[in-house]
Amino acid sequence: MWGRLDGKKSCRPQAVNYEKYVLSLKEILFYAMQGTGICALISYTFYRSWAVFFLLLPLGMSYPVFRRKALRERRMFRLNQEFKEGILILAANLSAGYSIENALVNSSQELDMLYGKEGMINGEFSGMSRQLQMNRTVEQVFFEFAQRSGLEDVRNFAQVFKAAKRSGGDLVGIINHTAGIIRDKNQVVEEISNMTAAKKLEQKVMNLIPFFLIFYIDQASPGFFAMMYQTGAGRILMTVCLGVYGIAFWLSKRILDIPV
Repeated sequence: MWGRLDGKKSCRPQAVNYEKYVLSLKEILFYAMQGTGICALISYTFYRSWAVFFLLLPLGMSYPVFRRKALRERRMFRLNQEFKEGILILAANLSAGYSIENALVNSSQELDMLYGKEGMINGEFSGMSRQLQMNRTVEQVFFEFAQRSGLEDVRNFAQVFKAAKRSGGDLVGIINHTAGIIRDKNQVVEEISNMTAAKKLEQKVMNLIPFFLIFYIDQASPGFFAMMYQTGAGRILMTVCLGVYGIAFWLSKRILDIPV
């Protein structure tokens, strides 16, 4: 969308590169606090040491950098969903006899009502219509949006749209066909997400169980883990346990991360 760099409102007249996510100050502070909390939990559970906490603190403060990829992928998925609706509305306006310029303007207005001011595709369509008023071709503006979106579906649509526009093909039919392909793909993604939702919940619970077990035993039998925190062998053993936990955490996320 035009004038938004991170999904938030902005006054800058700059097109968004959706493959690059710029964290806001609020997001940086929030995820830095989360990372600090994770460092505190790990240092207390496995070491009971302030020294380990301060050693891990730089990793915790850099947690926003690790979260940026997930936020970028979430925004791109949302953009893909909005794009599907956008081109369906665009096809309806073209079928009603509007020119491509007027169809983009009307589509942007309809998408404003559908997604509100936080919508991305309505901002993009509005920006495209302004570019067309500056004598740019519709193929160019769609191709540039496709490059910025980072989405394969949008790139394919821009290429097919360009070929059809030059050859005088059925634009409405092409747009509807593209929307159908994106809709089918999104349905597969949603089905996979629904099928793995319970397993993902189990994964989150299992990730917390080691901490609950240690806290429970420590409260029920004070001093039971004293040897683990006060001797060199105990610290080595707890480090091995932390490494095994980290590997299990990584494997569980990899297993449930099913690309489409």
